[in-house]
Parts: sequence; structure tokens; C-alpha cells
Amino acid sequence: FAMRANAGYIYVRGEFYNEAAALQKAVDEAYAAGLLGKNAAKSGWDFDLYVHRGAGAYICGEETALIESLEGKKGQPRLKPPFPAGAGLYGCPTTVNNVETIAVVPTILRRGPDWFSGLGRENNTGSKLFCISGHVNNPCNVEEEMGIPLKDLIEKHAGGVRGGWDNLMAIIPGGSSTPLMPKSVCDDITMDFDALRSAGTGLGTAGVIVMDKSTDVIKAIARLSYFYKHESCGQCTPCREGTGWMYRMMDRLVRGDADISEIDVLEQVTRQVEGHTICALGDAAAWPVQGLIKHFRHEIEDRIAARRSAAVAE
Repeated sequence: FAMRANAGYIYVRGEFYNEAAALQKAVDEAYAAGLLGKNAAKSGWDFDLYVHRGAGAYICGEETALIESLEGKKGQPRLKPPFPAGAGLYGCPTTVNNVETIAVVPTILRRGPDWFSGLGRENNTGSKLFCISGHVNNPCNVEEEMGIPLKDLIEKHAGGVRGGWDNLMAIIPGGSSTPLMPKSVCDDITMDFDALRSAGTGLGTAGVIVMDKSTDVIKAIARLSYFYKHESCGQCTPCREGTGWMYRMMDRLVRGDADISEIDVLEQVTRQVEGHTICALGDAAAWPVQGLIKHFRHEIEDRIAARRSAAVAE
């Protein structure tokens, strides 16, 4: 109503079949109750809401790729400008928001902006939805205030690291695209934009992935490299070719089948992809590899050395 919009779309990733079905049922109930449709909620304003199921493309997390998908086209980012606010879905002015943003709006309207801005710390106010997974005793989704210490977040809500905090190897703080942090950084870091940026990583989606000392960290990052290679839409040459290069090199590093000098070559490849694409998927593919090289280069070098020693022994 505030935007003078008459239609809204909820885009649900294809894998979330049951969730989309439950959401559609709720929308149907809202129509039956007169909360949507003609004269929605007796406001004098017409508003229709549609649930659209995607086909499982990660790239459709980018707003213009999502719009392309809604229009029935291949999900790939558009060149900007024009921006969606000027010409978006079907050429109409469009605002694209993450569901997390929309979810907190009713509470802000009810409690007021001062309440929301009173959470967290300066320049990093409000609450955040954290998804904690990996080697923790109680994987969970939880809403917490910005700036909570990472260790407190995991121990308070996720039951702590499997085997105790001292068994921690590394944590990816903001989803698969953000560089990992070794335990030495995790000990005192707070979960907010500024602190994580200063540590060379980011809050991202706040998808916290915990890895204990049983983790093959090189293999874990290689798996992420494969994911980004698979999910690249192929529109931009640096991403299309670079993600393949990164995965193939990471795959060999997992086996130690490489030369020490190739570590620097791999890092250079990530720099050629980062910042050279229409959307941020190229950056997302590069950053996990950069984080691995920055913090666990010794692990890579040891694996290469072990492979060479084994070859000589044979």
C-alpha cells in the first residue's frame, strides 16, 4: 500500500517444494479471509499475491536473474542500468527484497524504529537471522541481535562445537561465498558487518558453517568450487571459464597432485574472476578459495609435499 503496488510475487526456490505448498495454502486462506485480492483487508486497495516456484537455480538469488525467471526466461542477470526500480518485472517499476527484510517489518511497525536500532552496536544495528550448520551439536536457525560474539552465538543456540570449542578448525561466517576464518580469528570475532569485514570476510547471508578438526578443509573448499562452477549461468567469460579453472585446480590440490607454485597461480585466477562479472557470483566463487590460501596455505603445501614423498617412495 505504501508503495502503491497492486501485485507481489514470492519467489521460492524449486527445491523447497513442501515449503512452497504450505505458503500457497496460507495465501489461499488470506484470499478466503478477504486479506488479499479486491479491496484487500477492506483497505480500498487491490493487492494480489502470487507464489512462484523456481527451477532450482542458485543464480536466481540475484535480483535481475530472479526477474528473468519470473518472466519465464533463462535465469541470468541483466546488465544494469536500467535498475529494477525503474524497469523491472514486465518493464514495471519493481522492488526486490529478501524475505528476511520483509519478515522484520511488522515487528518494526509494532515496536518502532528506535527499538530495532537499539539492538546491536553502532553502524551495525538490528537483528539478524543466523543459520548455523556443520559440526555443531544442535544445528538451527535463530534470530539474534547484530554484534553477538560468534562463540556465544554457537554455544548459546547451537549447543557448541562438536567435541568442544578447542576442536574447532574454521568457520565460514556468512554463507558459502564468504572466506573462512581459522579458530584464532573465531575466538573473539563479533557477528556484524564491520568486524567481519576487518577480518577479511563478511556477514553475507549469516549462514554459519562450522568445521571441526576432522574436516578436510581443502576438500571442503573444492566442493564449494564445484558448486559455483555448476551454478554459473555462463553469461560472463571470466566466471564461465574461471570457475572451471578454479575447480580443476582445487580438485588436484585435494589430491596433492600439483606444484607449490600453482597455489599462487590459483590465487591469481581468482583475482581475474573477482570484480569482472555482471553479478557477484564470480566474487562468490573466488572468495572461498582466497580464504583457504590465506589461512590454510600450509595445509595445501603439506599435502603437495606428502604426495611427492609418496611418489618418491614408490
